[in-house]
Amino acid sequence: MGLPGEPLAKVDHGGSLGRARALFPNAPEPFVDLSTGINPHSYPLFEIHATAFTRLPEAAQAQELAAVAARAYRAPSAGNVVAAPGTQVLLPRVASLVAPGRALVLGPTYAEHARAARIAGHEVVETRHFSALADADVAVVVNPNNPDGRVISRAELLDLAGRLRARGGLLVVDEAFMDVGPQAESLAGDVAQGGIVVLRSFGKFFGLAGIRLGFALAHKTLAERLDAQLGPWAVSGPALDYGIRALADTGWQDGMRERLAGDAARLDALLARHGAPVTGGTSLYRFLEFEGAGSLFRTLGEHGVLLRHFADRPHALRAGLPACQEEWQRLEAALASWARTRDHSGEEPRP
Repeated sequence: MGLPGEPLAKVDHGGSLGRARALFPNAPEPFVDLSTGINPHSYPLFEIHATAFTRLPEAAQAQELAAVAARAYRAPSAGNVVAAPGTQVLLPRVASLVAPGRALVLGPTYAEHARAARIAGHEVVETRHFSALADADVAVVVNPNNPDGRVISRAELLDLAGRLRARGGLLVVDEAFMDVGPQAESLAGDVAQGGIVVLRSFGKFFGLAGIRLGFALAHKTLAERLDAQLGPWAVSGPALDYGIRALADTGWQDGMRERLAGDAARLDALLARHGAPVTGGTSLYRFLEFEGAGSLFRTLGEHGVLLRHFADRPHALRAGLPACQEEWQRLEAALASWARTRDHSGEEPRP
């Protein structure tokens, strides 16, 4: 089906405390913001030399970041890596790698892909059927999917990429949450085949969204085109410093994956105990879809706990992870209040 709304209108994605205050003006603060999929346990902050702020970034440091990112994501080489100030900046540029035509987005998913494809001049259609993507000029798959965590296998994606490549099409795979996904299903190591662009986000897994750093992985010819569009000094000095150190820190990454898996299991158990069924997600966010989702969103919001709701999917919610024991306790108290209200009303949570 075609996507509704103004073609280039910005979309709410959660994480806005200003919007939360407007929706729930009487809620206690600070809000427990569970409306994003950003890791609440960020990579440790460290001191940055003043020159990172006072001088233009050095080309050698940008090249070092590309090499570190290639190793971290298992891309073929640094020449297949394009660093940018967040993947958001890359979306319309990636869509523009193919002349305006028909863009198919496997959905429901992150809405910015459709908006970016429209900016690039494509006719955009969202489809729930993976098989339909073979008819696209640009096909977009978010893998693991945001918000429900669906995973498409590498074998299926490579088959699709081959069919698109044979007629000049492009497969875009957004792996923003693959850091906590099944690594064997990543297409990062396959981009040299051509006709594939893989997007990787830095800020989500490392919990440093304000750094604004992301990557496109692609065949060298496509990477060169994207890099030329971004121009010199695309990534700031502080972002280069953090990207190089964090992406090379495999010990921190392995430990964090274990911690997030434990937190996600704890959140599942807490939600289930109060009658809120989890139906999917990743270890950075959980997905809920049931008829009582609207009342859960409102009750938690009134208690200062913010979940992500979806205007076009009233029975769906996404819940991120609490950052500390106090946030866990506030979430549990809010859930208990919702469960009492539901019990008194006779409402049953139905998937």
